[in-house]
Amino acid sequence: MPKKKEAASNVKGFTPYKAKKGEEYMNDQQKEHFRQILLAWKAELMEEVDRTVSHMKDDAANFPDPADRATQEEEFSLELRTRDRERKLIKKIDSTMNLIDADDYGYCEACGIEIGIQRLEARPTATQCIDCKTLDEIKEKQQMG
Repeated sequence: MPKKKEAASNVKGFTPYKAKKGEEYMNDQQKEHFRQILLAWKAELMEEVDRTVSHMKDDAANFPDPADRATQEEEFSLELRTRDRERKLIKKIDSTMNLIDADDYGYCEACGIEIGIQRLEARPTATQCIDCKTLDEIKEKQQMG
């Protein structure tokens, strides 16, 4: 279960949404809550991108020792792979923001039921309810062997 906390804990100042009794699912307050989480998360990722660019410009050196050069190239390669994963995550955040704008956010793309506030807080970019996601993972395991 540690993965569930990962997404929300990446956002600084995150406060869980407290639903009021009888409150309609995915009302304007809830959508705004998730919009703010996603915007903050995206801003943090963009800061990381900027830091990487600065780091690579500042630390790029032509070391005379081949081992030092190889170490630096490996470090840059790892950093670029991480940034590529974050770039994909930024795209996913943008598409999630589009779902909010289209009033489709918070509903499972496979079966149409509510995903749930707690699941969305744990993984704001989730597009499937826990049952459909679990079935997908089981199918994937079976196909992969």
